[in-house]
Amino acid sequence: MNIDSPDSLQQARREDWPPSENDDSGVGDLSVAEDSSLAPDRRRRRNIVIGVGALALLGLIAYVLLRPSQKRPETAGTEAIVVSVRVAKVTRQPIAAEVSALGTIFPREQATVSAKIGAQIKQMRLLKNSVVRSGEILGVLETRDLQAQRAEAVAALQSVRAQSRGVTSGAIPQATAQAERDVRDARDNVSNARGVYERRHTLYNQGGIAFKDVETAQLALNTAENNLGLAERTLALRTSAISPNDKDVATANINAAQQRVATIDAQISYATIRAPLTGIVTDQFQFEGEYATPGGRLFQISDISEVIVKAQFADSVVALLKVGDPVTVVPTDLSGQEMRGQVSLISRASDPLNRSVEVWVNLGNGAGQLRAGGAAEVKVATHQSGDAVVVPAAAVTLDNSNADAGTVMVVGLDSVAHETKVTVGIRTPDWIQIIDGLQGGETVVIDGNYSLPDGTKVEMNNSETNDGAGKGPNP
Repeated sequence: MNIDSPDSLQQARREDWPPSENDDSGVGDLSVAEDSSLAPDRRRRRNIVIGVGALALLGLIAYVLLRPSQKRPETAGTEAIVVSVRVAKVTRQPIAAEVSALGTIFPREQATVSAKIGAQIKQMRLLKNSVVRSGEILGVLETRDLQAQRAEAVAALQSVRAQSRGVTSGAIPQATAQAERDVRDARDNVSNARGVYERRHTLYNQGGIAFKDVETAQLALNTAENNLGLAERTLALRTSAISPNDKDVATANINAAQQRVATIDAQISYATIRAPLTGIVTDQFQFEGEYATPGGRLFQISDISEVIVKAQFADSVVALLKVGDPVTVVPTDLSGQEMRGQVSLISRASDPLNRSVEVWVNLGNGAGQLRAGGAAEVKVATHQSGDAVVVPAAAVTLDNSNADAGTVMVVGLDSVAHETKVTVGIRTPDWIQIIDGLQGGETVVIDGNYSLPDGTKVEMNNSETNDGAGKGPNP
């Protein structure tokens, strides 16, 4: 029998379900046509049952899969993620805001040594980078021509002095000599007449001579005295008869000759070049054998035992400075080495182009580390606080770069980080002052605080906590 034919399939169905003798439902009495009409309904019911079962199975699977995800929040609450962070203590320390500017190093004192006369350089050794003392001879110029001029000037001085003596002695020397002789003779006559008078007066008192002889001796004495007076007046008249103008001319000629000699002596002294101050010869422009011209530069000498750093600061910054304020100087050629100094001068003038003011800072340079003309960064403190709440700059997340408000993550005793709003004040590259929001002593996150959610469990680095305590800015 071919089971693939429809007739064969229907025959098999009849054999499978024969009518039962005990069946009261009368199903066995159904005809073959009725059985064929019921088969499609039974298949539909079976398909419906299968579909409902499949849907139930899918719902069960979905329930099983979704049930663990609904319990995750409870699992997350009991098994929270722990984030490892670095922390530091909030301290109370002095803090100062610094403003820096690039300055130039100048020697405290410097001088340019120049030639005052024109001459060939007779002696001058190589002195660049040498230390010289004040008054030390640096070179010698040729002076043979000046020596000859001096000898000529001295001879001229002697000549005018001789002429001056002739003028002051009178116009007729013979007459003056006669007058002087007359004065001497008259003085001798007075002396003799006085002696005769005194002897005769003694004899008269003794009764040896008459009074007439005494009178004659007295008359002779009076005559001799009158002649002496006449001779002295005559000599005085001859001396005073010289012209006053001739005396003045003679005196002026002597002074001019003396000044000429003094001028040549000064030029000869200029031929010896001496150091005007103690310092280092930073440059040498001429050498032995060359010709030095008047005003020509020979040496540059700088005293760098103390230097001055000159820097330009904004006028708004200078308004907060005063002479004596401490300053930190970082020379560019000393590998970040910091030096301490003080503001020694604040210029009274301001640059109209960039609105800057020049500030001077004096620095000791006994070791000679700083070079004239070098560059250095000058840092000055414009805002200071002696007792401020400070935190490392990395601990603060500002609302924006120029904002005065931000947040920090404060770690409590339960090792949970909480976001705290703060108001900031003075800022430095490493530290920030907290004006409001912290009191000091709190523990804040300095590494790992970026995008850290509020309430996160953290694992603190204990060594960082201990090291950060007590360390603050050094104003």
